[in-house]
Amino acid sequence: MTVETNSGARALWYTAAGRAELRPAPLEPPGPGEARLKMLWSGISRGTERLIFSGRVPPSEYERMRAPMQEGNFPFPVKYGYSAVALVEAGPGDWPGKTVFCLHPHQDFFTAPAARLTALPPGLPARRATLAANMETALNALWDSAAGPGDRIVIVGAGLVGLLVAYLAARMPGADVTVVDIDPARQAIAEVFGAGFATPAQFSAGRREDADIVFHASATADGLALALSAGGLEARIVEMSWHGEGSTATPLGGAFHSRRLNLISSQVGQIAPSRRPRWDYARRLGKALELLEDERLDALITGEVPFRDLPAAMPGLLAPGAGGLASAVRYWGAVG
Repeated sequence: MTVETNSGARALWYTAAGRAELRPAPLEPPGPGEARLKMLWSGISRGTERLIFSGRVPPSEYERMRAPMQEGNFPFPVKYGYSAVALVEAGPGDWPGKTVFCLHPHQDFFTAPAARLTALPPGLPARRATLAANMETALNALWDSAAGPGDRIVIVGAGLVGLLVAYLAARMPGADVTVVDIDPARQAIAEVFGAGFATPAQFSAGRREDADIVFHASATADGLALALSAGGLEARIVEMSWHGEGSTATPLGGAFHSRRLNLISSQVGQIAPSRRPRWDYARRLGKALELLEDERLDALITGEVPFRDLPAAMPGLLAPGAGGLASAVRYWGAVG
């Protein structure tokens, strides 16, 4: 459903389980220290936004799950999203005319504090910059893992975040990186990033159970079981999946104790403890944008949809098992 407005500003709202609509977004003139922005692209975070779209955010997480500049409350209605790339039309200082990244929901025009804006590096296309929040997640997870050069690293789940972890991990000297996923179509991207690939059956048939670091990013019980089975003695298993409401079987029998495995969580809302004394959120986001300056990463954006068609497209984009990786939302005929 699309709600027309004369204001020229509209935003996507999740209104009920499996339903979204465009609603008017009243805009006040920018105040001191604020900027008016015209959206170029926004990115859909499939894992998080799928849980929101289906109404599966646990009540205990309603406050912790709030996104910057979110409106409404969980479960519904809620205006959500956090991967906005926009052109600054008006604002303080030298901001006007710059293309920026901002943590903001899907909305064609919006006002935001200039302090929340991060200018894109000159060599980074606006469309690819929609991956910035996911790159932050991958970077933070790599810090949490304490992975290093020469490590044998396994990544279970070749979704967007899992492949970004593979991209970063494979850049470490001597690292032996393997991506495991049920979809053989993900092999080509993993190999372009310098990682090996195996289906779960292939990996189980040849597994040596000696990984130094294992990342789990499939959000499934089977994937978690495989991740736990892949770790060597005292290996670190980094759980990156956001499972949402409900429970996930975690097989802690077998060799879990005898191999003294370390199962830890990684979540982008806090900077990894190893970096927290020196890094803030602005520095981490700036580094994530720099890391996106590689045209190979364009392969991760496998679809795009015009903003006007977003409500009708959401059920397909966020359906369990939907094909593709990242989806970019296009505004105003944006290119690049």
